[in-house]
Amino acid sequence: MQVNIDNLVSITEANQNFSRVARLVDANGVAVILKNNTPRYIILEYSQFQSDEFADDATVQEIGESIVKRHLSAFKDLAK
Repeated sequence: MQVNIDNLVSITEANQNFSRVARLVDANGVAVILKNNTPRYIILEYSQFQSDEFADDATVQEIGESIVKRHLSAFKDLAK
């Protein structure tokens, strides 16, 4: 996962202008929501979520751990 600063949105802006976040996801495939200047949430298109290698019976916790594990280096870079 390459970090694109255009995909970063503060949690305040996401709360006040979610349509902008949706447009970012439409244009770039993903948006990263920052809380206290730290990556906290990822928003992606549902079709991309479905097409990833997730088992149908996987829990949300398992899916989240899988995403973090695959992109840990990018999250560490963002946290610097």
